[in-house]
Amino acid sequence: MRAITVEPGSAGSVRLDDLDEVAVGEGAVLAEVVALGICGTDREMAEGLYGWAPPGRGRLVLGHESLARVIEAPAESGLSAGDLIAGIVRRPDPEPCPNCAAGEWDMCRNGLYTERGIKQRDGYAAERVRIEPEYAVRVPQALGLLGVLVEPASVLAKAWEQIERIGGRARAWAPRSVLVTGAGPVGLLAALMGRQRGLDVHVYDRVDSGIKPELVRALGGVYHTPDLAALDGFAPDIVIECTGASPVVLDVINRTAANGVVCLSGVSSGGRHIHIDLGMLNRTMVLENDLVFGTVNANRRHYETAVQALAAADPAWLRRLITRRLPLDGWREALAPHPNDIKTVLDFSL
Repeated sequence: MRAITVEPGSAGSVRLDDLDEVAVGEGAVLAEVVALGICGTDREMAEGLYGWAPPGRGRLVLGHESLARVIEAPAESGLSAGDLIAGIVRRPDPEPCPNCAAGEWDMCRNGLYTERGIKQRDGYAAERVRIEPEYAVRVPQALGLLGVLVEPASVLAKAWEQIERIGGRARAWAPRSVLVTGAGPVGLLAALMGRQRGLDVHVYDRVDSGIKPELVRALGGVYHTPDLAALDGFAPDIVIECTGASPVVLDVINRTAANGVVCLSGVSSGGRHIHIDLGMLNRTMVLENDLVFGTVNANRRHYETAVQALAAADPAWLRRLITRRLPLDGWREALAPHPNDIKTVLDFSL
């Protein structure tokens, strides 16, 4: 069985290996992988910047954005041969912490969780995988290859859930607009879910032509570029920040309408110093009842919500998010970013 593996912490160590079949103890659901999404985390791991191998091993199977087809599954799982599934990434810590014990492993408090293809647990970049039934989410057959978007969409499903819970602290909160910063796959899925909620959607990105502005306009949204000054005078009720760029983060926190909610979903690289008038930022946030929070990962209900959001979307629009489809043998090219990329997918059928 072929699989893409990496030695975490070692740049340039990714390779396509021949591995033994996965043992039944790894999960009662046996599935053949249909497609695998590639994201920035995979590329950071290929560069030796991130990732942890399973205990007692030097290498890790990559891949966490998965779409697979069931080969066999126990009757009590509710799954049957031929079903499409997305594999959940995170597993609760073994202790477990109070959140993990309640099924909220995406909110783990002690950091002892594991993650498929990232932290101490083999991922989905293999021709066949095993998954525990409770971590396999059924994907409608009608979505087909687009089901590979379930994992990134799950992160946004969680973000929107948190935004609505937080905003609901004020009974009369009725947001009308959302600003999404960053028009990568996460940003565009955030924009899609904003439109599904009937909000006026605005997206900011540095790219000023091509498919990104086209996709935003196809949603009925407004695209802003290339300077943040283009946003002057616009005070959104909600901001979903997807770039992780420090100047953008600071800028959007200062732009919200009163009672605004800012969700930070992009991870900053660090190492850059910028001047902040912290006193003024504090004054604005306090006097306007603003709120800023960070979010990452997702649990099962977020995956299920993501499936619903994708199923309700225009499939032609979703297909345009996948800008490159490559065979498994094209893994090197998939890990090399292209300037006009949105989502690169390894299609195991090619």
